[in-house]
Amino acid sequence: MQIAVVILNWNGKSLLEQFLPSVVSNTPENVQIIVADNNSTDDSVAFVKSTFPNIEIIINDNNYGYAQGYNEALKHVKADVFVLLNSDVEVSKGWIEEAEKVLSTEENIAALQPKILSFKNKDEFEYAGAGGGFIDRYGFPFCRGRIFNSLEKDQGQYNDVTEIFWASGACMFIKSKVFFELNGFEDEFFAHMEEIDLCWRIHNAGYKIMVAPNSVIYHVGGGTLKQNSPRKTYLNFRNNLLMLYKNSPAKGFAMVLFKKLILDGVAALKFLFSVGASHFMAVLKAHIYFYSTLSTRKKQRKESVQLEANALSHIQYRKSVVWQYFLKGTKLFKDLNWN
Repeated sequence: MQIAVVILNWNGKSLLEQFLPSVVSNTPENVQIIVADNNSTDDSVAFVKSTFPNIEIIINDNNYGYAQGYNEALKHVKADVFVLLNSDVEVSKGWIEEAEKVLSTEENIAALQPKILSFKNKDEFEYAGAGGGFIDRYGFPFCRGRIFNSLEKDQGQYNDVTEIFWASGACMFIKSKVFFELNGFEDEFFAHMEEIDLCWRIHNAGYKIMVAPNSVIYHVGGGTLKQNSPRKTYLNFRNNLLMLYKNSPAKGFAMVLFKKLILDGVAALKFLFSVGASHFMAVLKAHIYFYSTLSTRKKQRKESVQLEANALSHIQYRKSVVWQYFLKGTKLFKDLNWN
C-alpha cells in the first residue's frame, strides 16, 4: 500500500517549523511527505526547501482554500492512500502504521481518521474530529468526545475501532481511487464542512469510514479562520445547507429543511446577543445565498446519490443533537439516546 502524506500550507512557516519535525521523525521512510502550497506570500516554501530537502513541494497558482487546494494538489500525487494532514498537527509514533492496519482489514473501508487530541491539553479530545465524527438529521456535526463546545477528557472510553459518519479534515486517510471516483471535495465549499460532505458521498457510494484510535495525533485547531471570524460562521452555515441539500434522502427532506431554518434562526439570534451583529448577518447571508441559488442546484441534487434514511441510522443520529444538548443537557456522547 503506497501512502502519501500531503500537508496543505498557506503562509504557515511558523506552523511548519513547529510541526514538520514530528511528521518527519514519526513517518516511515517508505511513506512520501509532500507540502502542497496554496500560493503563499511568506517564505514557507523556501523554509521547507532548505530545511527538509527530501520533502516534495507542489505549488498551486492561487490560494484555493482547503477544498480546491487539495483537489488541485492531489492531481499530482501518485499513491494508493492520501493522508490529508493539517499543518498544525503533531503526530505520534506509529500513527501511520496503526491507521494502515485498520484500512487493510476490509476492502470496503474508503477512509478513516486517527484519535485527535488537543495539542494544548493532551489528555483532552480536540474539537475537529475527537474520537470520530457523527452528524444528526439536521446536519449538525458532533463527535465521540465532543458535542458542540463540550470536550471530554480522553480516558480510553473511545478506544474501539468503529464505523463513523465523517473523518476529520485535520487528518483524513482516504483511498485515492475513491477520492477521484467521487471527484474529491466540492470546490465551492472553500473551507469548512467539505470533509463531511465528501464523507457523506462516500457512504452514499457504499463505502465505510472508520476511526483508528491507536493512531494518535495532537491538533492545535482554528488555524484557517479564527473562531470569532464572521467569515467562518458564514462558511459553516452556508456549506452545511449545501451539504444537506445534496445528500439528504428525499423522504422527509422538506420538513428537515424547514426545521433547519428554525434552528439556524435561533442560532443567529443567539449570535446577535452574544458575539454581535456580524455573526447574525453571516447566518442570514448564508441562507440568502442558499435559497437564491436553489433553482440552479436541482441538477446537482438529481446527480447525487441519496440513501434511505435508515441506511445510515447506525452512524447518523436521527434525532436533534441541538435538542439533546441545549434542552436536555446531554453533554457526553455516550449519553445520547440513539433509539
